[in-house]
Amino acid sequence: MAFPSDIEIAQINEHDRMKDINEIAEKVGLESKDIEPYGHYKAKISGSGISKAMKNDDGKLILVTSINPTPAGEGKSTVAIGLADSLQALGKKTVLALREPSLGPVMGIKGGATGGGYAQVVPMEDINLHFTGDMHALTSAINTLAALIDNHMHQGNQLNIDPRRIIWKRALDINDRALRSTVIGLGSPINSIPREEHFEITVASELMAILCLSQDLDDLKERIASILIAYTFDKKPVFVRDLHVEGAITMLLKDALKPNLVQTLENTPAIIHGGPFANIAHGCNSILATKLAMKLGDYTITEGGFGADLGGEKFMDIVTPRLNHAPNAVVIVATIRALKYNGGQQLADLENEDLKALTLGFKNLKRHIQNMRYYNVPVIVSINRFATDTENEIKLLTSLCDEVGVDVELTEIHHKGSKGGIDLAKAVIKAADKASNYSRLYEDEQTTEEKIATIASEIYGANNVEYSDKAKKQLKSLKDNVWDDLPVCIAKTQYSLSDDPKKLGSPKDFTLHVKSLVPKLGAGFIVVLTGNVMTMPGLPSKPAALNMDVDNTGKISGLF
Repeated sequence: MAFPSDIEIAQINEHDRMKDINEIAEKVGLESKDIEPYGHYKAKISGSGISKAMKNDDGKLILVTSINPTPAGEGKSTVAIGLADSLQALGKKTVLALREPSLGPVMGIKGGATGGGYAQVVPMEDINLHFTGDMHALTSAINTLAALIDNHMHQGNQLNIDPRRIIWKRALDINDRALRSTVIGLGSPINSIPREEHFEITVASELMAILCLSQDLDDLKERIASILIAYTFDKKPVFVRDLHVEGAITMLLKDALKPNLVQTLENTPAIIHGGPFANIAHGCNSILATKLAMKLGDYTITEGGFGADLGGEKFMDIVTPRLNHAPNAVVIVATIRALKYNGGQQLADLENEDLKALTLGFKNLKRHIQNMRYYNVPVIVSINRFATDTENEIKLLTSLCDEVGVDVELTEIHHKGSKGGIDLAKAVIKAADKASNYSRLYEDEQTTEEKIATIASEIYGANNVEYSDKAKKQLKSLKDNVWDDLPVCIAKTQYSLSDDPKKLGSPKDFTLHVKSLVPKLGAGFIVVLTGNVMTMPGLPSKPAALNMDVDNTGKISGLF
């Protein structure tokens, strides 16, 4: 009998299995007045609920990251969710903090962000689709700002904005390659000024990053006011505050700033909020969600998007200083299938034992272990077991981890839920009690070039950084405008430690190619675009949407 799909598992007796959201709130000490329900099974945590929770002490923080993703699958979100369930099963008061899914990957090829098998957050259909409307609010706010910029120029352009130097882009929360480069304002003078425009996916917008890094509405408003939107004809910067619309944009996001409360299949409380991609943004759920989770539970499980070279590094270097709480332990998720793929075994052959490919592919995991150890926090490896993994392969990978002195645990969370992650949970409890001495990879006082070079060499393994002529000019602009003291958020392929997705394993002696640098002053970092990373992805030849349907009762099928 075939193992049921994720949506089939989620829908099995879902209304009997899920607890009313008020019961979930009670588990973490919140009353009905502290939440704003969206139906029976999801809610936003109100302002009073946030204020109440913030009086508590912080619990332990566990960051879940992984090796570089492959077509073979890694299951990072599944392990994060299952680990939270396993800790709860051991009697630990645990809260999960995750990102919200984007419609782009949901309708495309990557899938949603609600876990898999018997380790899922629910209601999975709602979370993967419209949820509580946060993505729609962000998209509206992004495009409202764009409309206000174009209207300002149409109405006389008192700020002297150069239409060729507008940085702010419109957005859509779906993969739509046709909108990457387009022209707007055609037709007649009443349709505004014709100019080139570029759309990006909502999760790549600076406004998403700002939402995830804001502490409260005042902080959100100040960050929005600081967004660099354009340059004048004489190349002077123009900010949102110059348009005097930061209040209006903040107003559109006042509810989206409130974190969302849901639950896992095993009724572990889960706060799901914010969703920047890690390959083109900073890849972590909101600071507010993570702080709340730490205040409401003794253990908080959160994750960084994609591999430790992306979401892991960005959590450590961008998020942690703002969170004022470093992870007490880091879990790196790996699968034997993915490591064999990194070691050269063909995708079609991954079910066959290949100890040589596994040994070669281990270099990728070893690099990520080294990367997380740079930050002086305890590291654990979780081997996410597949049915095709052989005893020889498991024994080999365990011994390779032992050789580098890292704790390693086998998990079977996808098929067994919390029961498949008990050993990992016990290891996490032990690791989180160890003394750690978090240190950042670089300091803000270093130049942008020094920060990029440090990440390129220490995290990626590059021996050189090459800048395009455009990037060199932008580096000078950063220095001239005194924007050189910000962290860097490197946009890079998720499939490789390098900027070339075809370089698997742990490549060495390569050059990182920097194409351009974009100051995100509201978010408080510099985005460094490398390789061929695009901020508006495209849909595949056979989108996942082809398999989706809904019947007359409203029951969804084919979502995953």
